[in-house]
Order: sequence, then structure tokens, then C-alpha cells
Amino acid sequence: MDAINYVHEQLAKKIDFPKFRSGDAVAVNYRIIEGNKERIQVFKGNVIQIKGTGATKTFTVRKISNGVGVERIFPFTSPAIAEIEVLKRGKVRRSRLYYLRDAIGAKARIKERKYIRVAAPVAG
Repeated sequence: MDAINYVHEQLAKKIDFPKFRSGDAVAVNYRIIEGNKERIQVFKGNVIQIKGTGATKTFTVRKISNGVGVERIFPFTSPAIAEIEVLKRGKVRRSRLYYLRDAIGAKARIKERKYIRVAAPVAG
């Protein structure tokens, strides 16, 4: 094991987030510290990419706010993330959804995955 991975494992705390992937609609509850006050702000949008591994793993969430596209990159290991809630599972065929930046209207919508595959019980 190289030194960088060892340090990342020691510094990163284990946080249990729900499983999600590109195309899913999520609500990220993010702690914001202003002076000595702390509040939680919700950022709702579609996950357009997940990249990296280990302590450097990040995900990008995109939303439309007042007609302007806003993207925010969240590290998985950030202590500022209070909670991640999966609102809708998206049906997409690729892992990087950069085409949503240019799409407007109905073309920018992501269809919902209706059937989520569940492991079948083993007959014994």
C-alpha cells in the first residue's frame, strides 16, 4: 500500500450515504457556517457525474435556478455534508451527463427508472 492511500484511509471518516449513480435526483443537505452560526442548506438536483476513488471521490450535482444552470461539486468525505437523500432514480445510459448543460426544456429531463433490480431469494 502506498503512502498516499494510507494517509487517505486514516483521515477519511466512514460515512454511510445511500447508493446513487449518475442520473439520480438527489437532495444534499449541506452545512453552511456563517460567522459563529451554522445552518443547513438543501441543494436539489441531478447527479451528472461521479469521479475519483477513495478519499478524493466526488460527485457533481446540477440544478436550474431562475433559468440559470448551477453545478456544485461535493466530496464524499466532506464533513459539511449532513445528509444525502435520493429523490428519484434516473434511467440513463452513460456515466457523465455533460449533454444536459446544452439541453433545454423536455430534452433536459431524465426518465425515471421504474424497476429497480432486487436480488432473488436463493431456493434451498
